Amino acid sequence: MQNKKWGIVGGGMMGMTIAHRLAQQGHDVTIFEAAPEVGGLASSWMMNDVEWDKFYHVILLSDFYTRGILRDIGVEHQLKWVETKTGFYMGGKLHSMSNSIEFLKFPTLNLIDKFRLGLTIIAASKIKDWRKLEKVPVTTWLKRWSGHNTYQKIWLPLLRAKLGDSYERTSAVFIWATIQRLYGARRSGLKKEMFGYVQGGYRTINNAFQKTLQSEGVSIKTKARVSEISSVNGVATIRLENEKFDFDEVVVTVPGMLAASLIPSLSEVEKKKLQNVEYLGVICVALLLNKPVSPYYITNITDTKFPFTGVIEMTALVDPAELKGNHLVYLPKYITADDPLFERDDIFIRDYFLKNFLEMYPAFNETDIRFAGVAKAKQVITVAAIDYSARLPKVKTSLPNIHIINTAHIKDGTLNVNETIRVAETKLNEILNP
Repeated sequence: MQNKKWGIVGGGMMGMTIAHRLAQQGHDVTIFEAAPEVGGLASSWMMNDVEWDKFYHVILLSDFYTRGILRDIGVEHQLKWVETKTGFYMGGKLHSMSNSIEFLKFPTLNLIDKFRLGLTIIAASKIKDWRKLEKVPVTTWLKRWSGHNTYQKIWLPLLRAKLGDSYERTSAVFIWATIQRLYGARRSGLKKEMFGYVQGGYRTINNAFQKTLQSEGVSIKTKARVSEISSVNGVATIRLENEKFDFDEVVVTVPGMLAASLIPSLSEVEKKKLQNVEYLGVICVALLLNKPVSPYYITNITDTKFPFTGVIEMTALVDPAELKGNHLVYLPKYITADDPLFERDDIFIRDYFLKNFLEMYPAFNETDIRFAGVAKAKQVITVAAIDYSARLPKVKTSLPNIHIINTAHIKDGTLNVNETIRVAETKLNEILNP
């Protein structure tokens, strides 16, 4: 294969993975990242004197694409595996659902409800052909398998938590993909979960990835905001504010609407498809506390009065010593990009979330909170609507040497780092081996 000059727009895990695979094949690669550092949604930030991930991430035993990258960049040996627990907050009380005995004792559901809930999870874990589920609303599929009571008390709050009002337009592929991934993390049935993290968090991963790429000859340009991408006479050009760079091939990894605006020569049909991809954003408040909140890595909240839709206690997984003795909690809320909450300032959001956190956990007060910070991203999760894959924009555009690979191409999975890497590798292979 002839070696070419490739430009990659976006230095998140997807862009870095594509650059890595191209460099391994001898291509000349340049990454353009608008932020001051690589990593994208997997970047880190400072919380007082502690640096950790801006948004919460976890690695599963079954995340083979992620583990392959970690092996390539030399940090797989820093993976730590921990048995975690899952909690539910219902009716003002915390309940554990971390093993089969707790599952059988779980309140609000009778034995038949519990049997049907377990059957739903097992049924989803056995399904191989996800495409049939694309034509079935997730609400219809869950009611059919779990029944009305279990749907109302368990599934509906969880759908609202992860998808907001978009759950009404989402296909059953969403719940299938969610169960497939989590089921793969369990050693058997509804028993133990083993989750993992790399020492130092994604700061370690991003630093090692960047060093690996640079050792492979990849040029990484940060603070490099792309203004336009074009293709004329077989030359693909990436323009910044005051510079332009020519390539044989360009891969754009940014969200659909932004990709459409950066490439004005796309056809109107292509632009419309990109603009019509529906995204959910996230607002996530991170707290450093002086003591743990609970033994649960994740607490699912079925009470809709709280603004955040779950409590992720990272230090139920990560050793608090890695965070200088602090306990790290994330409070996420998934909403549409036009939600008014995105327009509120960080102080309002922080106070709003904190007020509700302290109500949910009355044993805490403001003196227990050492840090509270707000992270936002408007385009995070694509909504897997009915027949989603049929309406997806193509990777290869009408401009022969400009390609678009982004998280919208996760059509049979949920958004996580492993799926991002999987899409990067499989879609790049489609470009290289048409």
